[in-house]
Amino acid sequence: MAANEEVQKGLEEVANAASNVGEAAVKAGSAGVGEKKSQTLDFLLDVTLQVTVEVGRARMTIQDLLQLGQGSVMELEKLAGEPLDIYVNGKPVARGEAVIVNEKFGVRLTDIISPEDRVEGLG
Repeated sequence: MAANEEVQKGLEEVANAASNVGEAAVKAGSAGVGEKKSQTLDFLLDVTLQVTVEVGRARMTIQDLLQLGQGSVMELEKLAGEPLDIYVNGKPVARGEAVIVNEKFGVRLTDIISPEDRVEGLG
């Protein structure tokens, strides 16, 4: 019976050690994931994006384009007071209104396009 007790004790020690290894692996795995996630986010925060604010559009013939000169007025399809379209890397993401900030033009976001609508716009 002594040998049986020693085997039982040895199995308990192995089970405890395995449990400790499992806990350590979970801690190490979650720490690694957090570090990788943080590194990934830090890396992404430095990515430059092109933001475009569209006041309106117009279609014209080459003849009409060539007749434009200084002081010419080009009529746009958008009505006065309509929201401006905001694009990031050519994809629509929001709408807003023009404001003046420190004697510069700016845009106040009034509507963020939902992720579902953005996905539909990709097709």
